[in-house]
Amino acid sequence: MIIRAALCPCPPILAREVTGRDPVVSGMREACAEVTARLVEVGPDVIIVVGPAAETAGWDSASRLDLSAIAPALGGSGTPGLPLSLGLGVLLLDQAGYSGPRVLQAVGEHEPAPRCTELGDKLSASAARAALLVMGDGSARRSPAAPGHLDERAAPFDAQVERAIRDGDLAALIAVDAALARDLMATGRPAWQVLAGAMGTGQPITEVLYADDPFGVAYLVAGFEVAPNGAGQAGAS
Repeated sequence: MIIRAALCPCPPILAREVTGRDPVVSGMREACAEVTARLVEVGPDVIIVVGPAAETAGWDSASRLDLSAIAPALGGSGTPGLPLSLGLGVLLLDQAGYSGPRVLQAVGEHEPAPRCTELGDKLSASAARAALLVMGDGSARRSPAAPGHLDERAAPFDAQVERAIRDGDLAALIAVDAALARDLMATGRPAWQVLAGAMGTGQPITEVLYADDPFGVAYLVAGFEVAPNGAGQAGAS
């Protein structure tokens, strides 16, 4: 079962090697480091990393992201190895000093909600005490300078997702419209729904550590706790 979970975005700038000395979105990085450390501190049997990718597939737990695929100046093969979302999740675990067992699970960007929640349930049942690190971005159409340019639907969409997370409303995450998420380039949608499936039927205790849209992309960092006796209440920063 999942005893603790975390949600982080997965932009390339999460890797310090990509930005060098420039403290780009330092608040986001610090929040991601904090929620990842919280997963490690509970001493789980395994940490499961879930992130969106072209296809649903498990990856070798020893795999790493070749950052030269997104920053050629770093040198390397120039091939990403792991999908970016999983690679950045692994990077966060490494930075947190975690050396225990890990499972790396990509979820296809076109997977429907029932398949996502089924995968989450399966992952949750894979260990008695598992922690879950979910990687995924919100919409990328929140300003004229955003990767997808401005779409007026983006802000309400992201607000709805953020409210669902703040409230611990897993049903609302499962109900996120996949077609709208695609339109808005919200790549995290399938991973959010895996998270909802993995957390089960109770209402988790949640905390949002970071929510902003630098570069016109919605980034959200949050922690999830399993409530005692299955009865939860949400919290927010």
